[in-house]
Amino acid sequence: MTSKKKPTVYITRKLPDVVETRMRELFDAELNVDDMPRTQPELVAAVKRVDVLVPTVTDRIDAALIEQAGPQLRLIAAFSNGVDNIDVDAAARRGITVTNTPNVLTEDTADMTMALILAVPRRLAEGAQILTDRKGEWAGWSPTWMLGRRIAGKRIGIVGMGRIGTAVARRAKAFGLSIHYHNRHRVKPETEEMLEATYWDSLDQMLARVDIVSVNCPSTPATFHLLSARRLALMRPDSYIVNTARGGIIDETALIKCIREGKIAGAGLDVFENEPAVSPKLVKLAGEGKVVLLPHMSSATLEGRIDMGEKVVINIRTFFDGHRPPDRVLPGRD
Repeated sequence: MTSKKKPTVYITRKLPDVVETRMRELFDAELNVDDMPRTQPELVAAVKRVDVLVPTVTDRIDAALIEQAGPQLRLIAAFSNGVDNIDVDAAARRGITVTNTPNVLTEDTADMTMALILAVPRRLAEGAQILTDRKGEWAGWSPTWMLGRRIAGKRIGIVGMGRIGTAVARRAKAFGLSIHYHNRHRVKPETEEMLEATYWDSLDQMLARVDIVSVNCPSTPATFHLLSARRLALMRPDSYIVNTARGGIIDETALIKCIREGKIAGAGLDVFENEPAVSPKLVKLAGEGKVVLLPHMSSATLEGRIDMGEKVVINIRTFFDGHRPPDRVLPGRD
């Protein structure tokens, strides 16, 4: 690759220093030092002149943008696992390859999912606020104060038993939870046996019978509002829901209504339907201790971001060496 002209690579957000250094060594890389989100006009200008676009999950790479790309743009190397923000079919029509960074965020996301599974029933955020934001309110230990709900012995229903869902199940089993799951396809018998997991072909039936619902499926047109108002209404009034996947999988308005009316006990959310905007109604529920809100940080570890960057580098190098990149995303996969 040293004898060839370095490809021009446009990186839309700031990445870990070690990744950016490697990018500059190998490519003619344009960095985003101030980390300000790129505007659509800036993205349009970039795709008209660069060979590779490296977007993140917050960049909208739709058909309108792709249609304005110059003939030199040959690769969209996403710095993300999900590609729901990229019109992969439109890219394919223009002969542009799309890659992503799978398999590096599984454990980090599962860790944070488990943290929320613990935080909501055990009122962790609410308890912490007593000592920081409401000083003087704590008068000492009391046998009936800040009572939450026990985790061990409860049933968790995992929506989407892929890599992350399976990793969540392993952790939940260690905490004494009974594993139930709904998936497009049943997992391997040995996986079910290891996790002592119960498969539900009907999502509706599972939702009505579990104590905690963990959303771990990918965001696709088929999963938009998969947890609809009708399905949320099937959940038990003492149940909780946790979402570390994508905000649009849950009908957020319906979820707020269910929690407000006591039809669902609470929620732990790391993602939101209209992020970065967060509904003021959710913020109010958080202030009341009924939900725990995190700013889309389930995958946010330094190790994970570096691993993602390494995958982006490998995908770009492989592509421009004339080979099929290992993490190519095929059109029409949903």
